[in-house]
Amino acid sequence: MRWVRFFTEVGLEDVPLVGGKNASLGEMIRELAPLGVKVPGGFATTSEAYWHFLEHNGLREAIAQELAGLDVENPAALQRASRRLRNLILKGKYPEDLEEEIRLAYRKLSEEAGEEALPVAVRSSATAEDLPTASFAGQQESYLYVQGEEDLLLHVKRAMASLFTARAISYRAHMGFDHLKVALSVGVQRMVRADTASSGVIFTLDPDTGHPGFVYITAIWGLGENIVQGRVGPDGYYVHKETLKQGYKALVHKRLGSKELTLAFDPREGRLKNRPTPPYLRNQFALADAEALLLADWSLKIEEHYSQKRGAPTPMDIEWAKDGPTGELFILQARPETVHSQKTPVLRVYRLQERGEVLAEGLAVGEAIATGKARVLKDPKEMDRFQEGEVLVTETTNPDWEPIMKRAAAIVTERGGRTSHAAIVARELGVPAVVGAMGATERIPDGEAVTVSCAEGETGRIYRGALPFEVEEVRPDTLPKTRTQILVNVGTPDEALRASLLPTDGVGLLRMEFVFASHVRVHPLALTRFPSLPKEVQRQVAELTEGYPDKRAYFLDRLAQGIALIAAAFYPRPVLLRFSDFKTNEYARLIGGHLFEPKEENPMLGWRGASRYYHPDYKEGFLLEVQAVKRVREEMGLKNLMVMVPFCRTPEEGRKVLEVMAEGGLRRGEDGLQVYVMAEIPSNILEAEAFCELFDGFSIGSNDLTQLALGLDRDSERVAALFDERRPTVQALAAMLIEKAHAKGKKVGICGQAPSDYPEFAAFLVEKGIDSLSLNPDALLRTVKKVAELEAALGLVG
Repeated sequence: MRWVRFFTEVGLEDVPLVGGKNASLGEMIRELAPLGVKVPGGFATTSEAYWHFLEHNGLREAIAQELAGLDVENPAALQRASRRLRNLILKGKYPEDLEEEIRLAYRKLSEEAGEEALPVAVRSSATAEDLPTASFAGQQESYLYVQGEEDLLLHVKRAMASLFTARAISYRAHMGFDHLKVALSVGVQRMVRADTASSGVIFTLDPDTGHPGFVYITAIWGLGENIVQGRVGPDGYYVHKETLKQGYKALVHKRLGSKELTLAFDPREGRLKNRPTPPYLRNQFALADAEALLLADWSLKIEEHYSQKRGAPTPMDIEWAKDGPTGELFILQARPETVHSQKTPVLRVYRLQERGEVLAEGLAVGEAIATGKARVLKDPKEMDRFQEGEVLVTETTNPDWEPIMKRAAAIVTERGGRTSHAAIVARELGVPAVVGAMGATERIPDGEAVTVSCAEGETGRIYRGALPFEVEEVRPDTLPKTRTQILVNVGTPDEALRASLLPTDGVGLLRMEFVFASHVRVHPLALTRFPSLPKEVQRQVAELTEGYPDKRAYFLDRLAQGIALIAAAFYPRPVLLRFSDFKTNEYARLIGGHLFEPKEENPMLGWRGASRYYHPDYKEGFLLEVQAVKRVREEMGLKNLMVMVPFCRTPEEGRKVLEVMAEGGLRRGEDGLQVYVMAEIPSNILEAEAFCELFDGFSIGSNDLTQLALGLDRDSERVAALFDERRPTVQALAAMLIEKAHAKGKKVGICGQAPSDYPEFAAFLVEKGIDSLSLNPDALLRTVKKVAELEAALGLVG
């Protein structure tokens, strides 16, 4: 055939003929199908067919005249030109030979599928599309569930006309493409019946931070248009690439989305229809774990193939769907990711200098902070109300909103997830966005100054007023190298992906109790002893653990995922996890906690840390923590995860804790497992030699060490002024520990607050030869520079 090519006949070298999208489909069918990657078959009209259509209808000159001198910054003029150009194409007639070839190709596709009139998807593929430096994704139209020859011919024409939507014209103008040198190929692909199953989008990096170590998968019920248009909040899955390649079950984290709507074909009305998703489906994940791992495996094969073809790392943006009737998974499209792959390696750290009233919250997109007047809009036709530098607040966005989005300081939408239209465009524009911020259009006053913060982890917040903030910018390759290891303290999984991109040697403190609070929220014994709980507490626990008949499984899943995301983000750098160190009053605040915790006069000095782990009243809870760590290391393959025992008063206690760990299957030294102990009690230092026999190293907890060395309660306002880690007593204890531990060949680090707050304390420790400093992320850059200067002055070489 002259004007049509089947996907099996084309590859990446055919972009000028069939456009990036269709060339990519052909490439995958030819090269990756033998590796197990499934791609639905189909055919494409060629770019020559497009020119043939224009010549047959005498449209070249008319298009050139319409676009000559067009001001694409004038929305009204742009819309008028777009309407006229699309109408010219829609009124055009097919050349007989082109029409005949489309009919023949469709008949062949239907016969191969054993159907008289096969349902197909009709997608545009511009000849300059899906190149590594430009993405035309979403600029032209796609049509789903097209059936029959006449319907197909109509939609092929509509796809050609969509080369002249307002957004497509504007995009080409801004990217410097000549309108009459960009042709359109139309892809016709067998329809995957995802309307009775699920679909979604995959990135072979984290779409927010650009972290290259993950495959990030989103999933919803029904057809995938709802994700792209930002109408729903999808489920999200993080799969760690390196351990997946090693054969582990590397699904390290997953998050249930709201999945409000399901787009499906309505046979009675003969069209696609959005319906509310039933509650029971909203509460289920749209992909099984095994399916997520299979998609991740395919995605890695696609990324590796394209990277090899280009001779450079090529992160990919992929669409997938599951066929309802057969249960098979398919890859529908794959194109190079075009946001993070082009970023220069400059690190910008944003910090809010004060906080205010929170008006709305949602998912943070990006890491920046912006201020501006909020402009609440219902429709893109209201663009005249929007001024440059304002904050766009709306229900959801689609490509019609892009002229407004390009002028926005920040974007807030009530719907959508990390791969929604609003999120994708915000990343491309480099502006912060908060998506899925329910009720934002009601709660954020139109015309009032607001601050949009995406610098506080996974949750994005909109504050009332223009709050002050600062930005620190540095190129990682310009930071000095230090002999002292520089580690980072990570509070929650939400912070991990961003913090892991900082130039550090790993994590010196990951607090188990922070993962409890953010991911589990239930007291461990309320799960192990669920049947004995009072009815009201049972109801609360059952509501939170819906879908988990075995409540222990909920704890293990949630805790393991919270830990694993952090360990995977820093892999292969070490991550030191401190077992839970809630005080009894803090444990009591967890759901059901008041039933199991004693009331203590001074919880700071009471039943905490190591003393809980072997005690019969908590041992079963600690064993759950041990099992979660064991799962992360052994099932997910994250052997960089190490553990630390807090508030261990005596060597005898340390021995008992190690015995309970071994009972749960975690043994020091086995499979590279290192076990550290917190040095936060004077006994840890005065009896350091005995602790050295049990543990691989120490981490100084400067807060507790200071309060116990000075004999004060750091929670008491009356003596707060006396609390100072820089006292000679505290420094002497730290220096003593470093000397004793080094004599036994053990390492010493510090994970307390002091080095982050007091550079002079960090300097003292460096001078005494401490092995590592673990810092809060916001103090890391300035402290690294000071450590390097001090080491140089002391003549220390890395």
